[in-house]
Amino acid sequence: MKMTCKHLVMSLLVAVSTLAAPAVRAADDTSKLDTAKIEQLTGAKGQMNAEEGVFKVSFPRSDVKVTVDGTPMPPFMGLTSWAAFKPGMKDGAVMVMGDMVLMQDEVNPVMSAALDSGLSVTALHNHFFFDEPKVYFMHIGGEGDTAKLAEAVRKVQDTVKSIRSTANQLGKSFGGKPMPEKSNVTAAPLAAVLGAKATEKDGMVKFTLGRTTKMPCGCEVGKEMGVNTWAAFYGSDDHAFVDGDFATLDGELQPVLKALRKNNINIVAIHNHMEGETPRVIFLHYWGVGPTAELAKGLKAALDVQKK
Repeated sequence: MKMTCKHLVMSLLVAVSTLAAPAVRAADDTSKLDTAKIEQLTGAKGQMNAEEGVFKVSFPRSDVKVTVDGTPMPPFMGLTSWAAFKPGMKDGAVMVMGDMVLMQDEVNPVMSAALDSGLSVTALHNHFFFDEPKVYFMHIGGEGDTAKLAEAVRKVQDTVKSIRSTANQLGKSFGGKPMPEKSNVTAAPLAAVLGAKATEKDGMVKFTLGRTTKMPCGCEVGKEMGVNTWAAFYGSDDHAFVDGDFATLDGELQPVLKALRKNNINIVAIHNHMEGETPRVIFLHYWGVGPTAELAKGLKAALDVQKK
């Protein structure tokens, strides 16, 4: 069928309007962001990307000198914390996503500040090798009222400033007295708390709790294939450390993080171990120090908030 000049013109107009629509919507969205309030409450200057409808505030980490492979790294080269705000789908709602550049002694206090302020913590990992001091990156997110989200970002940054203002040097340990040279942990009380069977070796005690998921091939994988939550204890009953891994399913990561932090257990990594699995599994690694009974109680609190 031949296209008339009128039909051709109409088609071109539709095509142009379709291409322009996203830009128009983005421009309309930017008017929904109170950028002045965001700057005021976060304490940082921001930049608007009108094309994407995003307002981003930044916090360069110029307060700590970092080298990577012997080369000094300016904040411009990836050592700048940021938080980006965008209108949400609900009326009046705003979403925020960000990446916090943190030293090792800042990670867990900052994580607690973020979680307590209503933000989600979605990843914790390194971006470099051979960096001095070690730098970690904590990804955050949230949705809701502009003021509350901006205030939460400010609390995160205030926590960083508070730590650096009171510590002349970067922390090099979790603190506390040294561990005994030989481990001698009693397994039975821990097994009773965690409701799992213990594996013992040279005075150390370990628990492994399996979960299951399916890989893209349709194969079900579980505990022995690495889909598990585990905890290993070393030291004495009165003074020990526990390290391990939590396998969390959709909706479990935030409650588990909150439970562990409320029980003074440190988070050291959040990431994936696989790709394409169903349900998706996110793993978090942790480290806690204290009497074994208290450590087991904290782990049990985190296990209890996972889906049954």
